[in-house]
Amino acid sequence: MLRLVVVLLLVANLGYYAWAHGALAMFGTVPASLTETEPQRLARQVRPEMLQIRRVEAAR
Repeated sequence: MLRLVVVLLLVANLGYYAWAHGALAMFGTVPASLTETEPQRLARQVRPEMLQIRRVEAAR
């Protein structure tokens, strides 16, 4: 009984891994993150060139 549960969990994990990495795309099941782009968000950005990444000074 425990062996069956372990095998089912292994198959479920392999199936999820295949789906999440787009291996099941030929069957029409692709996660949204692989097909979804958001050009409207890029268009709504206000002056993205003003973004600056700064180093955090070490606390003394």
